[in-house]
Amino acid sequence: MESRAVKLSDNDSERRIILAFTGVVRILTGLIMSKKIFIGTDSGATTTKFSAVWENGDAISTKLLQRPTSSEKGRDAVISGWIAGIGEFLAQNKLDWSQVYGVGLAIPGPYERYGVFGKTPNLPASFSGWNVYADYSAALAKQAGRPVPLVVGNDGNYGGVAEAQIARGQTKASVMMLMPGSGLGAAFVGTDGLALEGDTIAGMEAGHMPTPLHLLGLGGSKPFPCGCGRDWGCVEAYTTISGLSLLLAEKLLKYPDHELAKFTAPIKEKVLSLRSRAQKGDALAVEIFDFQARVMGLHVANLVMAFDPGIVIIGGGLMDHETTTQEFRDRYVRIIHETARPYLWAQQRDTIKIVPAVLGDLSQAIGAALVALYQSRS
Repeated sequence: MESRAVKLSDNDSERRIILAFTGVVRILTGLIMSKKIFIGTDSGATTTKFSAVWENGDAISTKLLQRPTSSEKGRDAVISGWIAGIGEFLAQNKLDWSQVYGVGLAIPGPYERYGVFGKTPNLPASFSGWNVYADYSAALAKQAGRPVPLVVGNDGNYGGVAEAQIARGQTKASVMMLMPGSGLGAAFVGTDGLALEGDTIAGMEAGHMPTPLHLLGLGGSKPFPCGCGRDWGCVEAYTTISGLSLLLAEKLLKYPDHELAKFTAPIKEKVLSLRSRAQKGDALAVEIFDFQARVMGLHVANLVMAFDPGIVIIGGGLMDHETTTQEFRDRYVRIIHETARPYLWAQQRDTIKIVPAVLGDLSQAIGAALVALYQSRS
């Protein structure tokens, strides 16, 4: 009996430990589940990225969750994809819809009015006039079982909000960001942490400002066409993927025996090979990206005249740590700085910082989440 009593006592102790541990887990789980979160959705023509921040502005995860936008399937398919993507993000991070207190949506411009698509170059024509704010709000409310505050804004602006938060640190510096990718995203973030939008929500569509062609000496200064329809040589056409085929054609005149001159692959495949070729020292490819960096440097100087930021951030795929080398990124940013410097005011030359972005493809989704958070505070 004595040994049995000891055994029972041991079991009781184990139970008490297990119950105590279970109680702690429940308390911690309850604390986590009670935390408010703010979701960011960054939707382009082909893919949508999802992220979120806590109430203090910290990112919940830096793991990229990216899913097809399915814009070719129509509006309903896009909305359904956004809702499903949020659900997947919540599940991956052991979160719940009850914690969602705001959502931000980053989308390309231009807009007819707040939350309503205008004629956007890379989206179906049927999306023009779509009140995405109303439809997404309704879908969020249905999924969450309650109204969920939604903010909608330019994807470039929201990317700038996220990168600015990191770049400025504890200072109050204003920040400008340029993000070359398929197009040229741009943002100016004031000391309040929010991006300039303008009266028609078209502020900082800086990719469609004209390029000083007389300084570039390319193709007889004939302006490249741009998807926006302007004929003055948009900066976007000279600094992004959208103009690489034209730049390649120009450079092949100088390198007629280059492999790409004889390559029978589709032009898209040729263009997409340029970045890896440049990182291997291919002279033609290096010249193309050096040229793009020079154009970007002139554009930086032009915009600094207007906004006088303390920090300029260069983002986009060229600054992606997973697909570009440190040497490639350093060279690109250095050429931008060297090209811009002679055109800056004397007091700006030694104070302005031109730095690479650090968030990569997550910047616009995190920025959308941050704007949703900032909106909740106000």
